[in-house]
Amino acid sequence: MKPPIFETFGCRLNAYETEAMRDLSAGLENAVVVNTCAVTAEAVRQARQRIRKLRRENPEAKLIVTGCAAQIEPERFNAMPEVDLVLGNLEKMQADTWADIGGQSGIVVKDIMAATETAGHLIDGFGTRARAYVQVQNGCDHRCTFCIIPYGRGNSRSVPAGVVVEQIKRLVAKGFNEVVLTGVDMTSWGADLPGQPPLGNLVQRILTLVPDLPRLRISSIDSIEADPALVEAIKFAPRLMPHLHLSLQAGDNMILKRMKRRHSREDAIEFCADMRTARPEIVFGADIIAGFPTETDAMFENSLKLVEDCGLTCLHVFPFSAREGTPAARIPPVDGRIVKARAAQLRALG
Repeated sequence: MKPPIFETFGCRLNAYETEAMRDLSAGLENAVVVNTCAVTAEAVRQARQRIRKLRRENPEAKLIVTGCAAQIEPERFNAMPEVDLVLGNLEKMQADTWADIGGQSGIVVKDIMAATETAGHLIDGFGTRARAYVQVQNGCDHRCTFCIIPYGRGNSRSVPAGVVVEQIKRLVAKGFNEVVLTGVDMTSWGADLPGQPPLGNLVQRILTLVPDLPRLRISSIDSIEADPALVEAIKFAPRLMPHLHLSLQAGDNMILKRMKRRHSREDAIEFCADMRTARPEIVFGADIIAGFPTETDAMFENSLKLVEDCGLTCLHVFPFSAREGTPAARIPPVDGRIVKARAAQLRALG
C-alpha cells in the first residue's frame, strides 16, 4: 500500500497544519490530502487544477480536500468527481476524524464561527533542524472588506501562553535553534484569554522562560496593534530577530479606509521609523494589494511611495481578487490590465 500524499497551498499556518495532519493520520494508506487556500480566486483555481491532476495520477486513492477553500465552499469541491471527502478546518485537526477516515465521504464541515479552541494537535518538529514553527493563534475578528479568510478560519482563538512555552521548551530540547510564532492575526493573540494578555507578554514570557532558545521570530503582525510590551521586545531583545512582516495592504488613506483597515499611511511610516531608530538593523517586509476597487493612479502612487517611506525590502504583492461574499466584491473594479501592471510595478520594488 502507498503512503498518503499531502499537498499544501497558501500560508505558513496551513503548512503547519499539514504537518499536524501527517501525525494525526499515521497509518493512513492510499490517500491524497489537499490542504487548500482561499486568499485569492487564483489560489482556489490552482487547487482545483491540482486536484484533477492528482486524481489522474492516483486513480485508486481516496482524495480528501480540506483547508480554507474547502471550509468556505464545501459544496463546490464535493461536486468535483475527483473528490471523495471534504473536511473542514476544524475537522482536519481532530484525531477522531482521522481515526474513522475510511468510513467517511461527502462533506464533513462544521460551522467555523462556533469554534472556541485552537491548536487541537501540537507538533514538535515542523521545519528544518534549525527552525521550527509554532502556532499560537488562529482565526480573525476583523472584517477587512476584501478578505474572505475569517469565513475559513473563524474568529480569533489563542493558544494559552503556558502551552506555547512548554512546546518551545520541547523544541529546544530536540535541538531547534529558532522558533517562528505563527497565526492568522498574530496581534489578536490573548484577546480571548483570561486577563486579555497582549502578544508582547507572550513574546517576553518565551524569552524569559526559555533562555536556551537562541532565536525567536514573529511571522507577521498588524503594526497598528503592536502593544507596548511587543514594541519593547522588538527594540531591545536581541534574541527576537530584527525582521518584521507587516500587514499594510495599501499606502493611500482613502483606499485603507475602503478596505476597513485600522491604520493610516502615517501610522505605518511612524512605526517603521520608530523601530529603525531603536534597532537600525531591522528589516521590514509587507503585504500590499494592487488595484483595489476605485484605486486611481494617484492612489496607487501613494502605495509605491510607501515602499520607500517605510523602507520595505520584501513585498508580498497580491493583485486584487474579488472574493464572492465580501463587501469589496460589490465595488466597481479597476480594469484587470491595470491591476496586473500595478502588481508588476510593486514587485519590481521588492
